[in-house]
Amino acid sequence: MTTATLPATASSGRRMTRTRAALLHLGISALLGVATIILLFGVWYPPPYFSAAGADVLALLLIGVDVGIGPLLTFVVFKPGKWGLKFDLFVIAALQLGALVYGLHAVAVSRPVFLVFAVDRFELVAANQIADADLKHGIEERFRQRSWKGPLLVYGEMPSDPKERGDLAFSGAEGRDLQNQPRYFRDYDANAIKVAQHAKELATLRPKLNADSVALLESWLQSHSLSDTDVRWVPVVALRKDATMLVASSSGKVLDTLPIEPPW
Repeated sequence: MTTATLPATASSGRRMTRTRAALLHLGISALLGVATIILLFGVWYPPPYFSAAGADVLALLLIGVDVGIGPLLTFVVFKPGKWGLKFDLFVIAALQLGALVYGLHAVAVSRPVFLVFAVDRFELVAANQIADADLKHGIEERFRQRSWKGPLLVYGEMPSDPKERGDLAFSGAEGRDLQNQPRYFRDYDANAIKVAQHAKELATLRPKLNADSVALLESWLQSHSLSDTDVRWVPVVALRKDATMLVASSSGKVLDTLPIEPPW
């Protein structure tokens, strides 16, 4: 009778060495990393909000820990035939998976869920910037849930009642401003013309930009066959990096968001 031991050879017949084990672990981790990037960049933080919301930093940290630490630990502990090797590898995998889940949770709660036009700017609102108690007061079902497919474009309507305006001013000081209260959210398309009225002419933007930003703006206008008279701009306020929203001068329809920090 022989004693069962961890196989010292790979399925291909080659001996599973420490280096091969670490590379195999690295390959699996890399696949998980790619899937995570697709989820973040393609679904939760669609362009151009990936960088604006600070997801690029979170993603690099998350992927760095997931892809780097696990394979490194495998390289350290792996030894063919070692007693308890399976348990060691299980612990490493469990820790790595736990770190990935924790990181994804942290990224998920800070994902952008609404892009709200508030008075004279767009505010990119994260999931954790709206309280459940406020969320349930949305006048439409789509305003009562946090989006999982990128920010929902809405118009924030200031209350007409003076007392309610005063209450909103006080709550705004506590972090519950117009953009944080879905009760004031309205359909964007139905109010887009109001956005056009508040938007600024490109002539007020271009002189305040650096050469690279001017080149980006000019390239965008040329590629869309539009002139200054066709487009206006509105600042976008985000967690990490502000941006510039371009809207149609005549209708207020959103045209694009450029990674240009607006002058304040």
